[in-house]
Amino acid sequence: MELWLPDEVATIRFGRALAVRMERGDALCLSGGLGAGKTSLARAVIRTLTRPDEEAPSPTFTLVQSYDGGDLPLAHFDLYRLDSAAEAFELGLDEALDIGAAIIEWPERLGPQRPPDRLDVELTFEGEGRRARWTPHGSWIGRDLEF
Repeated sequence: MELWLPDEVATIRFGRALAVRMERGDALCLSGGLGAGKTSLARAVIRTLTRPDEEAPSPTFTLVQSYDGGDLPLAHFDLYRLDSAAEAFELGLDEALDIGAAIIEWPERLGPQRPPDRLDVELTFEGEGRRARWTPHGSWIGRDLEF
């Protein structure tokens, strides 16, 4: 499935729509090149699940940011600088999924160890906007993912 995102506002709307569909144990795996909009999309999810003014910095340097606000604890992982999947689990990926949900940027770093209950979202630049393509896995299969 795919969706055309002509601007930042559309990306935020898409993130909000994804957020309200997330459940405990879910992973939202965001892939795409540098600057493709992964962090913008993640920020929209975070602000929907916490509060609209939540400071949601990119975890590029901290590797993981945790958010306890709202009904669903959320962790935002940026795996760009990791060398192995084991490092992501050392950062608490399993624990984050046990108690809440996770947003994972650069999920390809996990290889075959990606969470089973995940929505893979790939963002690509096309002209003046972005295209989002997504594939559900595990518990995401069968959910309403029409946007």
